[in-house]
Amino acid sequence: MAEGSTNGHHEGLSLHVNDSDTNHRAFSSILSLPFMQKLIAELLGTYFVIFSGQAAVMINLAEGNLVTLPGISIVWGLAVMVMIYSVGHISGAHFNPAVTIAFASCKRFPWKEVPPYIMAQVAGSTLASGTLRLIFNGKQDVFPGTLPSGSDLQSFVLEFVITFYLMFVISGVATDNRAIGELAGLAVGATILVNVMTVGPISGASMNPARSLGPAIVANRYTGIWIYMVGPIAGAVAGAWVYNIMRFTNKPLREITKNASFLRSSPRS
Repeated sequence: MAEGSTNGHHEGLSLHVNDSDTNHRAFSSILSLPFMQKLIAELLGTYFVIFSGQAAVMINLAEGNLVTLPGISIVWGLAVMVMIYSVGHISGAHFNPAVTIAFASCKRFPWKEVPPYIMAQVAGSTLASGTLRLIFNGKQDVFPGTLPSGSDLQSFVLEFVITFYLMFVISGVATDNRAIGELAGLAVGATILVNVMTVGPISGASMNPARSLGPAIVANRYTGIWIYMVGPIAGAVAGAWVYNIMRFTNKPLREITKNASFLRSSPRS
């Protein structure tokens, strides 16, 4: 997943602008064609990721473990990987409200764009879940969402840990200019594959509030939904912050903590 769309810091003359002008410009930027293209990319990217992954889950449940856990894990990892390479250069390929919020918390994505991004991601997930609900009926009409198989606390901790792991990898391969950027999609997809393979049978390995909320809305089934809202967001924010704190720098600690540069983005070449 590529980093947030605004990652440069520019200095210049300070001009007085009243609040109405500022709000008008902010509103205009959100309604601009480039930003609408980003939202469409996020909606379609999330749609195809969720459609592919949940289709594998539904077929596996309906056909007696036909796809198997390794197969489901591979489908989720590959679906994310191919969509990163498809639209990452347009929207940043978040496909995940937790990733969007984590980038914004580290000043790698503008907060004003967070709500539209999240709405596009949730809409994509809900549409994908609705499409699958229409296609699969009868014995194949099963719930493809995420449910804790053990205690809520167990699943919450697991969701926190695996999303921390995912966001830590994303921060390393997609926001650090020393990393090999061309391999970002492969690294993120492989991380999701590993997480689903290991934790999937217990918590569902959501790592993504939109992934859990979409099927819950379609099926009107919200058992343990707070786990998949709070856990991934907290884990992603923690993972992004930890990587930014340990990011290599030649600056002394007093300078880093003084200007908060460890939370500020640096332009990539």
